[in-house]
Amino acid sequence: MTPFLFAPAPTVSLPIVGDDRRFPVRRIFCVGQNYAAHAREMGNDPTRQAPFFFSKPADAIVTDGADPAYPSATENLHHEVELVAAIGEGGAIVGWAVGVDLTRRDLQAEAKAKGRPWDAGKAFDQSAPCGPLTLGALPDAAGTIAITVNGETKQSSTLAEMIWNPAEIVGKASELWALQPGDLIFTGTPEGVGPLVAGDVVEATIAGLETLRFVVQGRLAR
Repeated sequence: MTPFLFAPAPTVSLPIVGDDRRFPVRRIFCVGQNYAAHAREMGNDPTRQAPFFFSKPADAIVTDGADPAYPSATENLHHEVELVAAIGEGGAIVGWAVGVDLTRRDLQAEAKAKGRPWDAGKAFDQSAPCGPLTLGALPDAAGTIAITVNGETKQSSTLAEMIWNPAEIVGKASELWALQPGDLIFTGTPEGVGPLVAGDVVEATIAGLETLRFVVQGRLAR
């Protein structure tokens, strides 16, 4: 048995609907501005933008009913509801889940203005709440995608409004990386992104998939 300097972190995984097995998470890729209306609300022209990606660490996942903490170093935490595609053998999509890309919007905006990477704004601890995985084909490729905060609808659209559909996204990602079993791809968010504060009750839904619910907790201790 290989000795380590300290115990390796446990494997991050997602529960699977109707299955005792779990999906081990390897990497998380995210697609930026994949809905035209969201691109516009962020000040960009969606007709001129090719797919672009950023990433989060696997251990940013929050699942199994756990609640994410409000992160440090921000006063403007935003929600972004997303369809999550799970990659299996051969780089194919094997399942789907509802995810929320939590974003330190103030840090992201500062990074954009200075032409710097988005890591501090996107890839922080507990920044990727994700519901259980549903294996097989997407139940409704044009289904509704929405998020409510304290019962009030904040984002509501359909998957048909994606600029690039999941198959196209996987194809583009495969040109940049050798996708492997365990990779997750957050496929973008519709318009209506907005702030969250500690105590907010969040419910994210996509037609035919298990609902993702969580309550934003107080700031992470440092």
